[in-house]
Amino acid sequence: MAVFDIAPIVRSLSTIRQQWRDSQMRSREPGEREFPSRDAISQIMDDLKAALFPMRLGPTDLRHEGEDFYVGYTLESALHGLLAQARLELRYQHRQDLCPADQVEQRAVKAITALAAALPRIRSLLDSDVVAAYRGDPAAHSVDEVLLCYPGVLAMIYHRIAHELYRNDLPLLARISSELAHSQTGIDIHPGAQIGASFFIDHGTGVVIGETAIIGERVRIYQAVTLGAKRFPADARGGLQKGLPRHPIVEDDVVIYAGATILGRVTLGKGCVIGGNVWLTTDVPAGGSVTQADSQDSPAPRPAQL
Repeated sequence: MAVFDIAPIVRSLSTIRQQWRDSQMRSREPGEREFPSRDAISQIMDDLKAALFPMRLGPTDLRHEGEDFYVGYTLESALHGLLAQARLELRYQHRQDLCPADQVEQRAVKAITALAAALPRIRSLLDSDVVAAYRGDPAAHSVDEVLLCYPGVLAMIYHRIAHELYRNDLPLLARISSELAHSQTGIDIHPGAQIGASFFIDHGTGVVIGETAIIGERVRIYQAVTLGAKRFPADARGGLQKGLPRHPIVEDDVVIYAGATILGRVTLGKGCVIGGNVWLTTDVPAGGSVTQADSQDSPAPRPAQL
């Protein structure tokens, strides 16, 4: 005798799913998956990481003489898998009237081809991030330790791939990729954020970088730093306006210490230093310095408008 009466629960869940799909104007074509798979993208990202750094993040039995063969085989599999996921996203965009049906295949191939072509550049950028972490942390004993162990480097591997997906009009694949990194590292970087070479996130837990942030070269930030939005303008119907520049611009050679919160479309000038636990909503000139004591001497900031 069954302990649980499952059948009515299944029927109720089915009814609720159908109501949700009707409210969201979702298709109900049998046998068709409607959305990209988080599990599939997780495996693809693991393969891309291994293809970028085969002797460090690839299989344990890989030898140098087989490196190129392994990279070619792994890339072939990963890119075809990503192409399948891109088709799913673009079909989803089509259902939202964002992509004509006859352009789904062309745009999917174009986007993944562009990502593939960008991989050498991504690897070079990641090399600069690894070196920046090694040079910027006296506790780092080698670049290999940095690559294998540092959550900030792992987050940047995901981000630099996700940013290319974002740039090529696959925002859902990009966001899934960035959230995989977020769940593993505690570092939340929106794939739209533009980040220059030699970027170092030290420790990293609690770092948040918003969609429209622009970060220059040789920038170093510490744990619990937020580069966020100060307010969210609404349209005539009361909905939030999407895509407006609302996050900070951080110029080259800036250092932001732990717990600092920088909100709004402010500019941190080249070479400036932002102290720990500072709350900042105004520009800082090149070479400037802001400490918590400076903030305490200023009028109390108004809370962010939601």
